[in-house]
Amino acid sequence: MEGIVAEIRGLTISGPADSALRRTLVDNVSLTVAAGECVALVGESGSGKTLVTRSLVGLIPGELRVEMPSAGQDLLLGGESVKGLTEKQWREIRGNRVGLVSQDALLSLDPLRRIGKEVEESLVVHGARGGASLNRTERRALALKTLRDVRMPDPEIRRRAYPHELSGGLRQRALIAQAIVGGPSLLIADEPTTALDSTVQAHILDLLLELKAQGMGILLVSHDLGLVQRIADRALVMRAGVVVEEGRPRDLVRDPQHEYTRMLVAAIPSSKAPAMPVVPASLAESRLTAVGLTKSYRGAGVPAVDDVSFTLEPGTTLGVVGESGSGKSTIARLVMGIEAPDSGEVRLDGQPWSGVPERRRRARRRSIQLIHQDPYSALNPRVTVGRSVAEALAHLPAVARRGRVSELFGRVGLDLELARQRPGQLSGGQRQRVAIARALAAEPDVLVCDEAVSALDVSVQADILTLLHGIQQGTGLAMLFISHDLAVVREMSHRILVMEGGRVVEEGETEQVLTQPRTAFTRELVAHSTSL
Repeated sequence: MEGIVAEIRGLTISGPADSALRRTLVDNVSLTVAAGECVALVGESGSGKTLVTRSLVGLIPGELRVEMPSAGQDLLLGGESVKGLTEKQWREIRGNRVGLVSQDALLSLDPLRRIGKEVEESLVVHGARGGASLNRTERRALALKTLRDVRMPDPEIRRRAYPHELSGGLRQRALIAQAIVGGPSLLIADEPTTALDSTVQAHILDLLLELKAQGMGILLVSHDLGLVQRIADRALVMRAGVVVEEGRPRDLVRDPQHEYTRMLVAAIPSSKAPAMPVVPASLAESRLTAVGLTKSYRGAGVPAVDDVSFTLEPGTTLGVVGESGSGKSTIARLVMGIEAPDSGEVRLDGQPWSGVPERRRRARRRSIQLIHQDPYSALNPRVTVGRSVAEALAHLPAVARRGRVSELFGRVGLDLELARQRPGQLSGGQRQRVAIARALAAEPDVLVCDEAVSALDVSVQADILTLLHGIQQGTGLAMLFISHDLAVVREMSHRILVMEGGRVVEEGETEQVLTQPRTAFTRELVAHSTSL
């Protein structure tokens, strides 16, 4: 078909017969993406969205079966069938005709290669758009330009960094640059803005719109219906591997026909929802206290965290917002004791926490837990996810432990049969729910949530937020809630810290900060938010 850059006809994918994934995972899905068109896939985690996109780059896991026996079933790129290609043939396609932005940036980037070399790799293998070969100077110049296009701060410095030296949002920007640097005809973007704050998210959205206007086809996977409405021409709603509804995004949101689509729309966080109540002044006891935290990293030029102080009382939530690289995740690591501050201190229940030897902290570890923004790196890839959750319950007898694992899986919306799978066999959203279950298993007094729900679709996200609310009200759980989604922060937080360049530039009660921001930076964050 003229103008069609990708087409899927009747794709069906099943799991192996001897595993918990033996059921049909993708059932007879068909779609087309034209040049200059964006088609979005939306639906719950585990609905098959990512498997559909992976079929177009030959990355379906080997234990799964792609079933396309009839003549009418096919996978096409630029009108040519790619069904049954060898791995060598797929390598010629990836990064050349198709660019892929995965939701797992840390896994997708080579940990032993600097960011600049990672972005240049596609140009080394395939050349620039149209196959034109470039010399070393030209490759570096194009890679730097692309890093600037994705709003990478200080690209000359960041290109020399390794992936683990960057925040989640900066890694995501590097991954987007890697995917588009060669000018592919099709860009597969799997949750491309999940880890990005609202200002950078808005810039990436503008970039994707520009690429679309230049004729690039985009296949987008996203749980952010606000983002989908702004960029996608058509959207397919998937549930349990089946497309249940298709149409223009605005029509799907305004007048959903399928009950599942109506449920997704109803779960979108609303700016009209009441903000969290103000914390009573009578709550004098501090569960967690940070005083003058400062942290610098070698070669960074400026402190990652610069003189940050806050208190967190029982039964309250402190939201932390700001651009990627502003120091939010560094604060989480300092609070958890994963890293030590250069100066300042953290106190847990009035007792020293930072600077204390780990052997002395070990007995108190259960009282403070972290939900990491990158669940894959937080889970042992060699053991089942059920065992990972059970490890936090080692103090219980075996029977009680199994019962508690079952209860926790149910609370985060996971089928217990998935407990037998390893992290790599689950979707990103499913892994995130496992990480949440593992953190809750310890029944902590303080929960540090670093983009804890960013990888979740809106319906599961709503259930998890309700769960956290209920636990907080029932137990007095204190939460440090880091997120780029201001609507979620508004729903969850009593107070907010706004971070810029490692410093707190504004703080106060949630409603006041979001409706009457005092600084230009906060006003920009609010203005660019797709969810407020």
